[in-house]
Amino acid sequence: MDEDVSIATLAAGCFWCIEAVYELIEGVSKVVSGYTGGHTDNPSYEEVCFGDTGHAEAAEIHFDPSVISYRTILEIFFSYHDPTTLNKQGPDIGTQYRSAIYHHNKDQEVVAGELIRELDDAKIWPSKIVTEVTPASIFYEAESYHQSYFQNYAYQPYCQFIIAPKVIKLREKHSHLLKSSV
Repeated sequence: MDEDVSIATLAAGCFWCIEAVYELIEGVSKVVSGYTGGHTDNPSYEEVCFGDTGHAEAAEIHFDPSVISYRTILEIFFSYHDPTTLNKQGPDIGTQYRSAIYHHNKDQEVVAGELIRELDDAKIWPSKIVTEVTPASIFYEAESYHQSYFQNYAYQPYCQFIIAPKVIKLREKHSHLLKSSV
């Protein structure tokens, strides 16, 4: 791995939603959809969907910290999902859709904890944040058809009704963070 690249591993419901948002952010070089936080080796999408593997659908976000900070990566994360619902995001229900930050080092753990406290103190949501903050574990890349899903299947109904509104919100609320090519 390039020493100028850091990784953030995040779960916020369906990995397609996370991927679609972060692929547009300046300083993000790659987003990989996959599974982490479970107990089964090399789980398949179907196995994770049943909820028995313990994995969350997650994304590995490869970013240049000289362009975008880890804190900003997390601020985006909290802007595009509901971190107060346990094991649920919109129509997606189950532990595989949990809100989680998988930190890769102590600094990431500290930043995540501080930001969660700040957001809870600000009472942005009517309920407390339930996002788990836990050490990163083995990340299994999802099957190839899950990668760049929104780019490849933008007209699929899930993309139109669930992902597209997040991308529109990103373009409106965080346009200053978008890649110039977007």
